[in-house]
Amino acid sequence: MEHICKKCLLLEAGEEAAFKTVSDYLSTLDESLKVNNDLYNERLTYCKSCDYLIAGMCRKCGCYVEIRAALKDKNCPNYNNKKW
Repeated sequence: MEHICKKCLLLEAGEEAAFKTVSDYLSTLDESLKVNNDLYNERLTYCKSCDYLIAGMCRKCGCYVEIRAALKDKNCPNYNNKKW
């Protein structure tokens, strides 16, 4: 049985192909759409402590947290307990 990493981002969960796809996508976005690196890392820190994170995906909304955390117009989808 394969172990699914809870509270891990894509690369940490062994999802190299998905991580590359997400990274490639983020690199195509205009910088004006993205938060700065410090805020991005802060958001991911909150995601990594969230019970809804599993193998880089948010079980609350189904997104890849690396994408959601990078975008200025997005926020934490946990409406009852927003982290960012």
